[in-house]
Amino acid sequence: MRDHVIAELVELGKIDDSIILATADLGFNVVEKYSSQFPNRYINTGIAEQSLTSIAAGLALEGNKVFTYSIGNFPTLRCIEQLRNLVCYHNANVKVLAVGGGFAYGTLGMTHHATEDIAMMRALPKMDVYVPADAIEAVLCLRELYKKEGPGYLRMARGKEPYIHKQNESIDVTKVIPIKESGEDVIILAAGTILSEAVRAFDILVSQNIKCSVYSVPCIKPLDEQNVRSLARKAKLLVTIEEHTVIGGLGGAVAEAISGISSHASLLRFGLNNEFTSIVGSQNYLRSVYHLDANEVAERVIRMIKGA
Repeated sequence: MRDHVIAELVELGKIDDSIILATADLGFNVVEKYSSQFPNRYINTGIAEQSLTSIAAGLALEGNKVFTYSIGNFPTLRCIEQLRNLVCYHNANVKVLAVGGGFAYGTLGMTHHATEDIAMMRALPKMDVYVPADAIEAVLCLRELYKKEGPGYLRMARGKEPYIHKQNESIDVTKVIPIKESGEDVIILAAGTILSEAVRAFDILVSQNIKCSVYSVPCIKPLDEQNVRSLARKAKLLVTIEEHTVIGGLGGAVAEAISGISSHASLLRFGLNNEFTSIVGSQNYLRSVYHLDANEVAERVIRMIKGA
């Protein structure tokens, strides 16, 4: 995913000389695809993410389109004051590219587990938030961020994640995207690469004769509230899955959206429940430990549907 995003940024850089990529001393063998072509529009600030964001804001206020790049929590949580006061308050054209969302850097511990970033970025005024599920969604999300003036956040996976979509598939990443459909008793909304677990859960549920559909939600803010509310009216059970705390992320956004309508499905949210990830391991292992894998999702949904 990150390689595809940087490759797309290179293509945009060829037609727009106002694009600047700024990093904090990482991403080698990834960002050099850009830096080698545009050395005068590439900045490495060193391991100083708060300075990175401050410099990016200044460059953006001079008319540039600035993309910052770092790992998970570093360009987001570490820089939250700079993002709030310098970028968002001034509506500066700074787009934050964070690699390694959720448990992607699972073996490095909770300092590298990006599990509150969506909530933090979503709370910032004027900040758009995109969480693509595969490389195809990621490139399209980057294009959306590029087109829009002002702050934006793109939460990327680390790499080698499976493709959900086909090449050249017609997708609107500002909307919820249907992935699998066999009925509307259970509707699953997922953001990010954990969509693959939702797809596997779908197969389990269908095998149990439960009518189910799965949607990808790459745009968390602004959320496609109209379609989310429509789905909530149709379903018996609405499910959200995210590699993130249930507070303030996809589940929180969906809960807020459907709270404004008088009749809707029950909402079941999968994510971290007010806890830190004190365990280390691979991404798949941590999904299992924190009950976010396909089997756990399917089991809980079956209990709710058949117990109803």
